[in-house]
Amino acid sequence: MYYRKTKKGKFIFEINKKGAPRISKSFTDLKLGKRWAAKVELQIENNEYEDLSIATKTDLKHVLIKYRDEITSKKKGHKEEAAKLNVLIRHKIAFTTLMKLKPHHIHQLQQEFLKTRAPATVNKYLSLLRNTWRSCKKVWGITLPPYNPFELISFEKVKDARERILTIKEYDHLLMECSNSNLPQLKDIVIFAYETGARQGEIVKLLNHDVNLENSTCTFRDTKNGDDRTIPLTYAALDILKRNRFSIRPFDVLARRIRKHFSRACKRSKIHDFRFHDLRACFCTNALLSGMTIPQVAAISGHKDWSQLKRYTRIKATDLTDHVNKISSIREFKKINK
Repeated sequence: MYYRKTKKGKFIFEINKKGAPRISKSFTDLKLGKRWAAKVELQIENNEYEDLSIATKTDLKHVLIKYRDEITSKKKGHKEEAAKLNVLIRHKIAFTTLMKLKPHHIHQLQQEFLKTRAPATVNKYLSLLRNTWRSCKKVWGITLPPYNPFELISFEKVKDARERILTIKEYDHLLMECSNSNLPQLKDIVIFAYETGARQGEIVKLLNHDVNLENSTCTFRDTKNGDDRTIPLTYAALDILKRNRFSIRPFDVLARRIRKHFSRACKRSKIHDFRFHDLRACFCTNALLSGMTIPQVAAISGHKDWSQLKRYTRIKATDLTDHVNKISSIREFKKINK
């Protein structure tokens, strides 16, 4: 260890030990500098020293860009995540260095975003920040401060359970308005989603060569969970695919056009609080009420975790009246035949 005094009166200490990086720091107080140097040398000798120089020089913006370009770009749904990362990159928090990032910075961003965004959306932003922080050490080998600023941050509680499915009357009205839509295929797309439980992304990516008309099946490739999924087709779904088999895709339309025209059809038919994705819940609920088992429904819907299927099942007490009456009928039959 040695130090030198600059013309401005500061003391620059330098430590250069074998097997350790060269470390330097400036002080205005000589005694304070000597104490720092002694402490660092002891840490190096005990193999306890951690070089925080990169964390001191690197701001959050740099690692957010790195995360977007190296990690997010390889994910499904990378466009949506990249858009959120770009918002964070432009935010003032991005100019904070990793060394100086504190819980209050994250809390301030959280409270600011809650004014204009839903709690679930704000949680996604916080998760991206936390995942970027973790990647600094795990992926890029940046030594971070011993404290984790995210440990003191509570994510927002989200009540996003959906109860909405269509009644038969609403479904008929919706199909009528879909027929009048400026998107000619909208009615076919809605029926196909209602009959198969397919996600919107799976529907628009479906290829005609993945449709087997003889076996009444179709295969969705590279689905949300990463697997291919072959499902049986109802007569209505099969008829739709037969009529649209003369091009590469049966539903050659952009997802954003489906969302726009579907929303308009719902509005015209006076169906409130209903999203295209809720058609998937309609299928799951109808399938279970028809007598299909949970494994059978999951095989069609593509849910690997059966507990997740519960989110898409919206069975009401009134739906079960006939079923419980069957139980009573069986009990009465047993009494008579004793």
